[in-house]
Amino acid sequence: MAKTHKLVFTGFLIFIAVQWTWCISDDERHASYWNNKGKQALHTALNIQPNLHRAKNLILFLGDGMGVATVTAARILKGQLANHSGEESSLVMDTFPRLALSKTYNVDQQMPDSAGTATAYLCGVKANYGTIGVSASAPRDDCKASRGNEVTSVLHRAKKAGKSVGIVTTTRVQHASPSANYAHSANRDWYSDSDLTSEAVQNGCRDIAYQLVHNTEIDVILGGGRRYMFPRTMQDPEYPDEKGGRKDGQNLVEEWAKNKKRAKYVWNKTEFDAVNAEQTDFLLGLFEPKDCRYELERDQTMDPSLTEMTEKAIKILSKNPKGFFLFVEGGRIDHGHHAGQAKKALHEAVEFDIAIGRAAELTSELDTMTVVTADHSHVFAFGGHSARGNSVFGVSRGLAEDKKHFTTAVYGNGPGYQIVNGNRPDMNESISSTDNYRQQAPVPIDSETHGIEDVAIFAKGPMSHLFHGVQEQSYIAHAMAYAACIEPYENCELPDHAGAFHPSLVLLLLGLFLTLSA
Repeated sequence: MAKTHKLVFTGFLIFIAVQWTWCISDDERHASYWNNKGKQALHTALNIQPNLHRAKNLILFLGDGMGVATVTAARILKGQLANHSGEESSLVMDTFPRLALSKTYNVDQQMPDSAGTATAYLCGVKANYGTIGVSASAPRDDCKASRGNEVTSVLHRAKKAGKSVGIVTTTRVQHASPSANYAHSANRDWYSDSDLTSEAVQNGCRDIAYQLVHNTEIDVILGGGRRYMFPRTMQDPEYPDEKGGRKDGQNLVEEWAKNKKRAKYVWNKTEFDAVNAEQTDFLLGLFEPKDCRYELERDQTMDPSLTEMTEKAIKILSKNPKGFFLFVEGGRIDHGHHAGQAKKALHEAVEFDIAIGRAAELTSELDTMTVVTADHSHVFAFGGHSARGNSVFGVSRGLAEDKKHFTTAVYGNGPGYQIVNGNRPDMNESISSTDNYRQQAPVPIDSETHGIEDVAIFAKGPMSHLFHGVQEQSYIAHAMAYAACIEPYENCELPDHAGAFHPSLVLLLLGLFLTLSA
């Protein structure tokens, strides 16, 4: 009998060993594999040379709520979606040679929000929680105090310098992150005139949608936010039961189109796909009444992906010989985390990285500075005992002290609180991997909160070596403006890329000379 138990136990150990090691390649078991990888990485590092030329183009990719834990989990998920174990995979942003950390606090709050942070990384000035495009001299909700305290964005300054400019987002285009490109508002929630307070109306403040159309001429605007552009009497073209939100009766899409040549407004993917970038100079695409749908839920026949919107924007903006500035936001990473739904947040992050890759294919690292960062993190954690290749949405291989399983992805607080009478439910991967599952949280809050820790800055292209160390978040706008020699750094005296001889060009010319000589 004892012998039978021993055989069963041995078989169990073999099963566990297989589960723990199924995705380890044989090469990884040998020191030579890791030594070779180290030498290759060292060789790459030794050959990195700063590009000291002026950036013709600037692209800022903003992963809203994309803390370092989100980056790691997204990397593994992207690899697992490609049928790899995931840990050894790389995101496109991982390949950027320059890396720094950004301190995300707002002037008046330790835990930041997307408005105050957007003012920092876009305008170069730290601001108060909930305020957009104004300095910290303007308290939230105080329209009168915001007058005279406006600060301008890199987008606005790039437009003044003659560049084309664009905004792409998966949120409403009037949301906190994109709106700091063009708006000045004492409250991030003043989307439409119907959202303004009596004090704001009395002191002449305008809503964010109005400012989108009237403040800065933006060549490409793509995202959600239809309802804030149309009067309350106007029916939404996609959802008959919904109407516009403006009480002033204005049609801001018509206002946007005035005096513009080769301009198009689209609201669905069919119209979007029909837009010829060569024949279009201005494009406004609003694909949902509010935010765009999560990538996991997106109707691919109705709404374009973030990658498709990014591609269209670059093709239109890149026609300008003076270059362009493009802001691209993966905005619903943040929303997935707030809901305590890691699967939605991480699939948004993977799509965000795919968009970064497509942008890299459409631009040159020689004349385009690309920066990828986040406005803030979340109280999202990714840990626990798990085997190599364990699903990002799976459970730990060990039990907690309550003898129950737990997911390796968890939240510090949020709507995933599930403790009843001092007990929490057991968990398995068949449940935790569903699209709407909320990871468990120990603190009950209806919306999971932002984090406070630093976030990463990834950079490549001209002057990208300026990103180093630990910086205030407001430094991002200054480094990008300097790289492109736009206000307040018009006299940066960086040489144009077009007038410089790069080593690759020298080798090409030498090869051509030798061929002709032969």
